[in-house]
Amino acid sequence: MTFTLPPLPRRAYTVKEFKEAYRLSHTYVYELIKDGRLPDVKVGGRRLIPADAAEALLRPKEPA
Repeated sequence: MTFTLPPLPRRAYTVKEFKEAYRLSHTYVYELIKDGRLPDVKVGGRRLIPADAAEALLRPKEPA
């Protein structure tokens, strides 16, 4: 008997995966990162965007 585990939820996106998934331009994604509106993490030579940061970008901002 073979067991198959369900796929793990995505934890992070590369910049390329993020821009394709969210249909944003390369330039705009890097602008969001530079401005601090989209947190990123560098792992080795790769820049990753945490999935929770990606989802937070789509949430409406609460009034102050």
